[in-house]
Amino acid sequence: MFEFIEGEISEKNPAYATIYISGISYFVNISLTTYGQIQNLNSGRLYIHHIIREDSHVLYGFYTKLEREIFRMLISVSGIGANTARVMLSSMSPVEIQDAIVGGKVDSLKSIKGIGAKSAQRIIVDLRDKMGKGEAEIFEMKDNTIKDEALSALTVLGFSKNAVDKILNKILAEEDDLAVEDLIKKALKRL
Repeated sequence: MFEFIEGEISEKNPAYATIYISGISYFVNISLTTYGQIQNLNSGRLYIHHIIREDSHVLYGFYTKLEREIFRMLISVSGIGANTARVMLSSMSPVEIQDAIVGGKVDSLKSIKGIGAKSAQRIIVDLRDKMGKGEAEIFEMKDNTIKDEALSALTVLGFSKNAVDKILNKILAEEDDLAVEDLIKKALKRL
């Protein structure tokens, strides 16, 4: 799995960017939010979500880890595909989407093209608990590499990503200055 792609941004438009690295140019689908942040850059880094289908490998790129995390949460909801999630992130900022979901603002989500009342309600029901209840503060930490490393290590060990994520959030809410090793040890005791 790719974490990020960093290189020369050889082409960019509101729907995609191409990143040139060592003789290879990667086509990366982006949101308007990301486009707004890279439009004046000649080189940069995009955090990647890679989707493998029977007939293609598709890369989605995000300027921030927060935007990628919101994207991943959105596509975990039944009926919300990658393109719908990208449209959502083009219509609202990641923080606005998070606020709409945590606040139960159906009308805000319905204002996005392709999102009806039922889809908006399903998104809120499925994601409110994941984004709320103390996680908002952790969510705002855009470069929470300690949590990411611990989450990655524990999922490689075979634990459920959702269960690990909840435990890590609880531990980090109690103590936020842990080393990765200590965080993993504390999580293993609770899993």
